[in-house]
Amino acid sequence: MKVVFNEDVRGQGKKGEIKEVSDGYARNYLLPRKLASAATTDAINAIKLKEKAKAAQAAKEKALALEYAEKLEAVQVTVRAKSGGSGKLFGAVTSETISKALKEQFDMDIEKNKIVQSEPIKSYGSYTVKAKLGYEVSANINLLVVEG
Repeated sequence: MKVVFNEDVRGQGKKGEIKEVSDGYARNYLLPRKLASAATTDAINAIKLKEKAKAAQAAKEKALALEYAEKLEAVQVTVRAKSGGSGKLFGAVTSETISKALKEQFDMDIEKNKIVQSEPIKSYGSYTVKAKLGYEVSANINLLVVEG
């Protein structure tokens, strides 16, 4: 009997998967516990529709990530920071600071956990910071830390 799994069943199948199982196992275990339902044409078509919708959503998100990557390569983000007498910053320029600066200056929402820094920036100057935007898309952020 062909069934569509409603939940993950260890050793049998994952949620949304269509699989052939023995009639007794389906009737006596899977169907009464609502772990699976019979694989009717309507159920199969519904699963295929969901898969197409997920693929379309992923394509949209990848296109957005590519668009952000192009914008990030073209702009320079300026972060103002205070320092002591020796030129060292009070605190540091973190990925959260860079994320907020991108939002304020260019209206780009990039989460702080997507901005990758090997170590926080603690002095003035020009830096290049990497941003992993997802879907194997990454971009370099040109960052300028100035006295503020």
